[in-house]
Parts: sequence; structure tokens; C-alpha cells
Amino acid sequence: MTGIHRTPEKNLMVFTGRAYRELAEEIVDHLGTSLVPTQAYAFANSEIYVRFDESVRGCDAFVIQSHTAPVNEWIMEHLIMVDALKRASAKRITVVLPFYGYARQDKKHRGREPISARLMADLFKTAGADRLMAVDLHTSQIQGFFDGPVDHLMALPILADYVKEKYAGESLAVVSPDAGRIKVAEYWSNRLGGVPLAFIHKTRDITRPNKSTANRVVGDVAGRTCILVDDMIDSGGTICQAADALMADGAGSVVIAATHAIFSDPAVSRLRDSVAREVIVTNTLPLSDEARALDKVTELSIGPLIARAIRQVFEDGSVTSMFDGQA
Repeated sequence: MTGIHRTPEKNLMVFTGRAYRELAEEIVDHLGTSLVPTQAYAFANSEIYVRFDESVRGCDAFVIQSHTAPVNEWIMEHLIMVDALKRASAKRITVVLPFYGYARQDKKHRGREPISARLMADLFKTAGADRLMAVDLHTSQIQGFFDGPVDHLMALPILADYVKEKYAGESLAVVSPDAGRIKVAEYWSNRLGGVPLAFIHKTRDITRPNKSTANRVVGDVAGRTCILVDDMIDSGGTICQAADALMADGAGSVVIAATHAIFSDPAVSRLRDSVAREVIVTNTLPLSDEARALDKVTELSIGPLIARAIRQVFEDGSVTSMFDGQA
């Protein structure tokens, strides 16, 4: 037998940009490692420069960046990090997206519109990504936009287990803010022991972003603590209208649970003034000091879940097994 033979040795390395370093640091703490030292800055004309201070040749690279505002800047930095790793001979590059930018633009509502969620996947593939890992995509179809493996992590176990423990003695109902998320509400119902389901029938003006109208509640919510579940809260208008509709239909109280706390202005003031008893979110995106100051906002950590998924991928384990075969 000719050639040079050696025992294969895998090397996990974790990288992050400047968008939300605190979450990346939490993730590496759970992994028992540290972030690779990185130089990142902008030139005078706002072009971004990135360089890693350690050799990455042959490594299994996980590049974490949550696409918080300003979204376009942090997406570009994320792409540049991936390109730098590819050109430095990383063996495998996994892009970790706690929040996937442009996920809401996943289909055409009218002619001459882009499908920007698909463009995002194409950009990461072109930059050199071998795999994507994301938390609670806006729609599951986005997994098919990337030509490679996609690990779709769900925050549901974290959120639902918190709700189950805190509101165990109350009569619960799970409510979807629209008909499109009934499947997710069913998962919630099963996790909470088969509690009743309901949804809000709403209409949306496709010419006006962040604008919708809650028309009526479909399902029996009278006297119940309604767990209103969604993937994200942006300006807060939709979710607050849904909460109002539930209370008007006789609900005992409303608890809002969402994965991504985008909280664009005026979300914080809307949530403060809303009928919601509690607003439960995860830390896929950074919360402002104003949002953290709200007594009704509860932030749960997504870090342990992402760290566990990264370890499963690195060790060639099963990410699906983390979610009872549903991921």
C-alpha cells in the first residue's frame, strides 16, 4: 500500500461576527471551547474586512451570526467570514443562523417581486457554506432553498416547557395568530398534553408591510389562558391585535410566546400597553434595554439548544432526535 496514512482527527472551531457576540460566547461556553480570535472592522467607505488570527485549515467550522439590525450589514459580514474560511481551506463550513434574515420573503405575493429568502441561501452557498443551521424558520419550505443539508432547530421545547411549568394549574388553549401556523400550534398542543387549539382569522394588505387585521377567533377560548404562539414579533401590531381579539372573545388571559424578538419600533410600547399577561421570547436576537425593562417580557436562552445541535453535527449524530423526530 502506497501513500501517507494518518489517523483522521476532527477539529471543531467556532467563529462569530460583531452582530451579537454575547450569544456566540454563551454557545461556546456550553461546548467547552472558545471563539476563534477574529479581526473585523469597516473601512472609511463602510466596506467590511475580516481576518481570522488562527489557522483554520482542515477544521469543521461553525460560523454564528444572527441577522439583527442593521440586517444587511451583518449578512454581508457573515458572507465575508464564510468566504475567508473557504479560501483558508476549512474542511466543512456550517453557517449558524439563530435568526435567518429575509425569511419572510419566501414566496411571491405579486408579480415582479423577489424571493429574497432563496437569494440568501444562494449567497451562502456561493460564498462556500456546506451546511445551514437555523432556528425556527418563518416557513419550512426555506429548507429547500439551500442546496445542501439544513438543520432546522425548534425553540418549541424550550418555550413550551416553560409554559407547562408556570401555567400547569390553569385551563390552557393554544392559539395560532393565523391559519398558516396551525401545524406549529398542533405541536404546542401535544407538548402541553393535548390542550384545545384555536386560531385567529386575519387579513393582510400585501401592499403594506407589518399591517394586518384580526377578524375573528376560530375555536373555543372562553375562560382559558390562551398561549398565543408565533415565530417572531416585529413591530408587534399583529400579535397585539390577536391578543385583543382573544380577550374580546372571552379568553381569561393571554400569554404570548415567540422565538424571535425583533421588536422594531413601536413594538416595545405596544407590548407594554397590550392585554398580554406575559411575553415569552428567546435570545436568538439581542433585546434592547427598554425591552428588558418590561416586567411582562421573559427571555429564555437558546444557547444550550444551538450548542447541542453543533455537537451533534460535529460528532455525526442526529439533530432530529433532539426534537422527537419532528425536525
